[in-house]
Amino acid sequence: MGCFGFLKTMMVVFNGIIFLAGAAILGVGIWVKVDSGSILSFLGKIEDAPEELSQVLNVGYLLIAIGALLLVIGFLGCCGAVKESKCMLLLFFIIVLVVFIAEVAGAVVILVFRPLADELFTKFGTAAVKNIKKDYGKNPDVTGLWNTTMTTLKCCGFYNSSDFVGSPYVDLYKLYPPQCCPGTSNPCNQTLADAMTITGCFPKIKQLIDDNTVVIVAVALGIAVLEICAMAVSMILFCRIKSSRA
Repeated sequence: MGCFGFLKTMMVVFNGIIFLAGAAILGVGIWVKVDSGSILSFLGKIEDAPEELSQVLNVGYLLIAIGALLLVIGFLGCCGAVKESKCMLLLFFIIVLVVFIAEVAGAVVILVFRPLADELFTKFGTAAVKNIKKDYGKNPDVTGLWNTTMTTLKCCGFYNSSDFVGSPYVDLYKLYPPQCCPGTSNPCNQTLADAMTITGCFPKIKQLIDDNTVVIVAVALGIAVLEICAMAVSMILFCRIKSSRA
């Protein structure tokens, strides 16, 4: 009974965390869909963006779906363990198993179709540069979002400072955004911007992902191990409850 009680406690604690995480993700998803000033709104304003980008604009719905799924999993796991419900524990096992299989399938798809993802990023980069050249310095929303992105990531443009050539901002002020010339109080002209080693936002994000590949893989493997452990514990509880009631 000591081992059985320990497993029940771990099941409740683990799924309680999942339930809270699901509530948080659900809240973020709802916020993304409601907040018109989010980055999704910015992406939607980019003209000539690849059609595949429309899937990114639905990330709010994806977060809502993931949050709701985690809420259901957490609820089934907690209640199933506390009430010793075979039905809830079995349903918990089935849902986690389906999620695990979907994750494995998704990883395989990403590895196999990575060239398609690279092509999508290339198309999006072309559209983003066009957006800068057309609206940066003229459209307050686009200008503000680019400024915020560049300040946060400490980057300049999508690829580099040349993205701003021909933009309304450069045409009007004959200067580049100050984010392209960090660490200097002088006006950011073309000569100074070209002399800077600051990278574009896309290479910066790609570098961050590449630098943290090991961490990302470790987290993914950790999640997979937790899912396997959760399925194992739920089945142990299920079989124990079934045998005790028999």
